[in-house]
Amino acid sequence: VLTLPMAERREWLALFVFIGGLSAATGMVIVATVALTTMVSNTLIMPFLLRIRVLKLESQVNMSGLLLFIRRAAIILILLLSYGYFRQTGQSSPLVSIGLISFTAVAQFAPALLGGMYWKGGTRAGALAGITGGFLVWAYTLFLPSMAESGWFTAQFIEHGPFGIWWLKPYALFGVDNLTPITHALVWSMLFNVGGYLILSLLNQPTVLEHSQASLFVDVFKYDGKQSRNPASIWRGSTSVESLRSLLGRFLGPGRADRLFAQYAQARGLIWTPASDADPELVGFAEKQLAGVIGAASARVTVASVVKEEMLSLKEVMDILDETSQVIAYSHQLEEKSQALEKATAELRAANEELKKLDRLKDEFISTVTHELRTPLTSIRAFSEILSDNPDLNAAKRLEFSGIILKESERLTRLINNVLDLAKIESGNMEWSLSAVDIRDLIKETVTAVAQLLHEKNARLELDFPDHVPSVRVDHDRIMQVLLNLVSNAIKFCATEGGWIQIQVQVSPAVIQVNVSDNGAGVAPENRDIIFEKFRQAGDTLTDKPQGTGLGLPICRRIVSYFGGEIWVSDRRGGSGATFSFTLPFNYQPVTNNENSEPMQL
Repeated sequence: VLTLPMAERREWLALFVFIGGLSAATGMVIVATVALTTMVSNTLIMPFLLRIRVLKLESQVNMSGLLLFIRRAAIILILLLSYGYFRQTGQSSPLVSIGLISFTAVAQFAPALLGGMYWKGGTRAGALAGITGGFLVWAYTLFLPSMAESGWFTAQFIEHGPFGIWWLKPYALFGVDNLTPITHALVWSMLFNVGGYLILSLLNQPTVLEHSQASLFVDVFKYDGKQSRNPASIWRGSTSVESLRSLLGRFLGPGRADRLFAQYAQARGLIWTPASDADPELVGFAEKQLAGVIGAASARVTVASVVKEEMLSLKEVMDILDETSQVIAYSHQLEEKSQALEKATAELRAANEELKKLDRLKDEFISTVTHELRTPLTSIRAFSEILSDNPDLNAAKRLEFSGIILKESERLTRLINNVLDLAKIESGNMEWSLSAVDIRDLIKETVTAVAQLLHEKNARLELDFPDHVPSVRVDHDRIMQVLLNLVSNAIKFCATEGGWIQIQVQVSPAVIQVNVSDNGAGVAPENRDIIFEKFRQAGDTLTDKPQGTGLGLPICRRIVSYFGGEIWVSDRRGGSGATFSFTLPFNYQPVTNNENSEPMQL
């Protein structure tokens, strides 16, 4: 900023910029120093001096001179320390780096401050542990390295870590070396800070005082302006206006104390005499004025030295306890209602998502069923019109078109039957005819039914049965429906050349397991769940959608689940392809209204 006007030989502009920058820097130093001095005086020095009874500061006539001396001495000391640190580190670190190091240090107060405002579980021990741990890590990763870079001690500490321990290098703590020094220090100090704050707070129960303070801070908007009882109204004590005026005069000076009391009386329309008794509001006002000069803790002790407090009566204590218990009970009721409301909201949100999903599935269902019904109907209508419009068509063509009409009619019938079966199962109106079934005989019937499909695909079928297979009590037709679906799918998706299908039966003490394997392309892992959903099929629905409606496997799962079994798909062992497996327990008894009635309804 200075170089630009100097390059253009505008000395007056360069001087103007220099004065502005100097004033800004000076103002920043003044504000920061005065603020820091006030905090040091109010929270460190004055509380310490007031606790030294030998000094008898509370009986001094005028304390303003001592306060001014303390603050002026603190200003000089802070400026000297700051300048000394700058002289020692300014050659190796620019001013902005020193500022960032300071900001990182100040950030260590953030977790405890934010936790105190928003978390009732925080404790004093947790806050102290977090701040202490954060400052120690900050000093190790930023402050000490800055001193080492300035030559205060050897730089081996930075390059190799203390005692040559590489994972303790301040700029690469625990091996993390891909961050800038400021970011590195902030991350690790915040980790120790927040971790110590949370762990110590969770391990220690808050005290009664901590619990009370947490409620006042966290629920500040709940209590602010809603307390029927003014805190000052429950104070009982006696002191005179003159005693309070004299007390403020010691620290603020007599002239300023007189002006403050005059303004207070004028604002409230009060007329005092030296012997007038001070009310609770005036005591609170005096304490606040002192707190701005010597700090809140010191002000409370100093005011107590001139105020004679009295015990509350039993009735007043009982009134306070009764009001407090009502507030606590009301708070608990609000908390319970809030939790119930959150739970109801979550349930409504989940129900809404389920309704959206069902609505989407309904649309997909209608769209798919419409498409699947339209395709065979279109074929039937087209070939019927050809036969009707061409009565002199030769016999071979008539036979071919009639066969197509018959095939499409059968396809239409299968689709309608599948939709009806799924609807009956889901509504609980499916009729189940139970009997003892030999699974091997059922498989042989299935193979006979799909023999033509095997012949057309030129696929080889293998059967693997153990010597003895116990009977299972199931519905013969429904389990055969499952087998027909799985075997026909295996034939459909087996390899075009050298197609191979295997049906295997395994028997264990509790269940019988049937595996239907093929040597086709298999089922991708991400599709192994969706193929058992209604109208969901593997593959790109726009390019390679398999033939069918997507109802076969969902119906199979419903049937097998009714008899207490499971159905799943996995990779075929020893090669490409897929294996569809389902189990049927031997001793499973479906829920019935009458065990002797067959057929029965679920």
